[in-house]
Amino acid sequence: MKPDVLLTTKIFKPTQVVLEKEFACHRLYEASDRAAFLKTAAPRIRAIASFGSSVDAALMDALPKLEIISNFGVGVDSIDLDAAKQRKVIVTNTPDVLNDCVADTAIALTLNTVRKFPQAEAYLRSGFWAARGGYPLSTSLGGKTMGILGLGRIGEAIAQRALAFGMKIHYHNRNKKDVPYRYERDPVALARASDVVVVVTPGGAGTQHIINSKVLDALGSKGYVVNISRGSTMDEAVLIRYLQEGRIAGAGLDVFDDEPKIDPRFFSLENAVVLPHVGSATLETRTAMGNLQIENLRHHFAGQAVLTRVV
Repeated sequence: MKPDVLLTTKIFKPTQVVLEKEFACHRLYEASDRAAFLKTAAPRIRAIASFGSSVDAALMDALPKLEIISNFGVGVDSIDLDAAKQRKVIVTNTPDVLNDCVADTAIALTLNTVRKFPQAEAYLRSGFWAARGGYPLSTSLGGKTMGILGLGRIGEAIAQRALAFGMKIHYHNRNKKDVPYRYERDPVALARASDVVVVVTPGGAGTQHIINSKVLDALGSKGYVVNISRGSTMDEAVLIRYLQEGRIAGAGLDVFDDEPKIDPRFFSLENAVVLPHVGSATLETRTAMGNLQIENLRHHFAGQAVLTRVV
């Protein structure tokens, strides 16, 4: 008998194909009546395969035989980890395999935000080069200081890339690390010391609006902020106002507070570069993430230790 797995949302297609071949999958996201669907399937469900969707205590309680939640992605802020721990439900994620890809995105956003390459391309495509002359000068990365808020695996990969651009690195973590970068005591001090702040923290209550007016004031009118973490880490209303008023120089954003419903005010901001959450969105990286999600399920149902346990 194939173990029964609940799919809370669509997953990367090649991964879902394998999941549905190896397991008895139940597509919760297709259910018109969620409660009725769960009532029918719940007695058989032993696992959840998730991809950014909420897995709360109520859903866990609706699945009395639940043993494991295998998440597609490194962030698990959408999963109630305390509830899982209390119910002795294993939670896994897919770390490391996306570090390079997300770090590439952070550097691309930094470069595009500071050098204004997307705006320069739009200028050319609009015919302004011939009509108005060259695009206005932007700012170099070399010699600037990048402040990394959250120097974990991805943060360290970003730092390595920034060094290649001739940047200096400062960072803030909950705990100081044994690294050759300058440690700042809090996000405000980090912003004050930086030309570009890159946000790489996990999501969740502990980092809610960690980028706020105090941090942006410390960053100042010549500073830039780049976010590839979670939209919840940014006070978007404050950020938009600071961008509109020129109180910071620019922002590069791959994540938003209510994805994919983006505040339309972002679209008219010439000093913002916005991406549709593509940090890990390459074929190679998504394949590796999916393989790890599947391997965690395989190991669990074979009676082996999972590969990347969170709780």
